[in-house]
Amino acid sequence: MTATATKWKLKGTLLIACNCDFGCPCNFNALPSRGNCEGGWLWHVEQGAVGDVALDGLSFTLYSDWPGAIHDGGGRAFSLYDERADERQVEVITSLVRGELGGPWGIFINTYDLLAIRPERFELHLDGVHSTALVGDAITLRMTTIKNPVTGAEVHPGAVLPEGLVCKEASFGMSEAFWVSGEIEYDHSGQYVAAAPFDYAGP
Repeated sequence: MTATATKWKLKGTLLIACNCDFGCPCNFNALPSRGNCEGGWLWHVEQGAVGDVALDGLSFTLYSDWPGAIHDGGGRAFSLYDERADERQVEVITSLVRGELGGPWGIFINTYDLLAIRPERFELHLDGVHSTALVGDAITLRMTTIKNPVTGAEVHPGAVLPEGLVCKEASFGMSEAFWVSGEIEYDHSGQYVAAAPFDYAGP
């Protein structure tokens, strides 16, 4: 299965979380807040297929740690996919996250060693920056709005990203809880999160 041989199109909801300050400098082609990057993405496919294999209703992730900025490479990553996926769906999800079909994964694969791709149970509540994702015992992500430090009022920042790699617009929030356990481990609760629509196609 190659990018030149297989047409695909996926759209849905993307949840992002990392160790950066609110807004994440990566969105603006700047270096990460603390010099390194620890975080990743969860894609929930609402509609789409790879070839004739539909992925509607399935989710998959990539979480990594990089010693510097993502583009400097040297990272380690792992991917989890919905345990409900059948054999053919597992095959195409695996091809996607390995970067074999292009999309953002075709770029990211050059920045880390992909340590594992494995099934897990996904429990999702998708509601913008109020979303929650529990992925087995490996991922906990509870998102909320950013609060004004003086008044405590909710604020609702975001960005339009015409040249964005993983999304073209995003709503920004903060994590009530964000931790990763497994092939890599970290806890960055209280840091940057975003919720965004995604719409990818290839080749």
